[in-house]
Amino acid sequence: MIGRRAGRLLPAIAIGWSGLALGGTHPARAQGVARAALPPDSVAHPPAPLVKTPAVVRGLYVNRWAATGTKVWQLIGLAKTTEVNALVIDVKDDRGLVLYRSRVALAHEIGADTVGPLTGARVRALLDTLRVHGIYPIARIVVAKDPLLATKRPDWAIRLRADPRMPWHDRQGRPWLDANQRGVWQYAADLAQEAVSLGFSEVQFDYVRFPDDKRLVTEAIFPLANGRKRAEVIHDQLAFTRAALAPLHVPVTADVFGLTASDTTDMGIGQRWEMFANQVDVVLPMSYPSHYAKGTYDLADPNAHPYAVIDHTLKDAKRRSLKLGGAAAIRPWYQDFTLGPPHYGAAQVRAQIQAGYDNGIMSWLLWNPGSRYGAAELAPRAPAHQTP
Repeated sequence: MIGRRAGRLLPAIAIGWSGLALGGTHPARAQGVARAALPPDSVAHPPAPLVKTPAVVRGLYVNRWAATGTKVWQLIGLAKTTEVNALVIDVKDDRGLVLYRSRVALAHEIGADTVGPLTGARVRALLDTLRVHGIYPIARIVVAKDPLLATKRPDWAIRLRADPRMPWHDRQGRPWLDANQRGVWQYAADLAQEAVSLGFSEVQFDYVRFPDDKRLVTEAIFPLANGRKRAEVIHDQLAFTRAALAPLHVPVTADVFGLTASDTTDMGIGQRWEMFANQVDVVLPMSYPSHYAKGTYDLADPNAHPYAVIDHTLKDAKRRSLKLGGAAAIRPWYQDFTLGPPHYGAAQVRAQIQAGYDNGIMSWLLWNPGSRYGAAELAPRAPAHQTP
């Protein structure tokens, strides 16, 4: 599988606290995750008003660098003229960097909020602009893939079997957080509460899994597993996180591999449909045709058949969800990038969207790692009196 990536790393800069303060009740905290105390001159503000969840959500991924630069304003302009009514913004990306100066003590302690963070005024301006234009802001928070936290807190990292005192590293030389570790999920929950207090109206957790690496079996150990299978761990941690965020009254959602809709195992990563699909409000299969192996669904080259891949994936997802009590809504991610032939343009994107519609799934999100999207692949915004 191809890991999600954003832009290049910017040099760390120190930005003073801008007076942004958060209100609301905070969930229980794990060790080292308490909220930082307010500076003496801070003024506490009530939580920002939220944008009501649209009946149909159609959104774009906004990486951290787009959100901190000028591109986000271009994407807002695109949403104002097209069917797009939501933006998924990196609040914590897969390098562990937080979008803005954080009041979560652990984020500040490890320096997660010190690399080009937005000021409080800029966060308020961004979220106020989205609210004014009826654009639904979704906070994407990466959970287990956080090399910054895994380096700063090696006791929370996956352990190396050959020397349990040392963290295991993936093929890129990065440590991963152990999904068995409750503090990892509490940190994500703390960041989620902060994001909602600022005005994000939905929380989307990504990398709610173990690494996609077969070497784990022989190279890593998990002292906190206590005999649980990986799918049980992800089930339990999602249940914990959802309960911790229940007082926020916002949708709690999770990204999962697209193939989890069809594969009956946990794929070695802890994602088994029947174990996670009723632990969140919305499940988002990342159904990118380029990520499916040749021969999947009897397709010699799934990447060349975007409609067929989505059609098979969503049919399987709906069938399996029907057997679950309290199953989450399904909102798929679609591929809006090129990875191998053919080139993906408007026709390939619209084919995926149409496959969703033909399966009765009207909501969707588009993923482009560089947050580059064009109007050609999007329908124009309907008049206000029309149903999307």
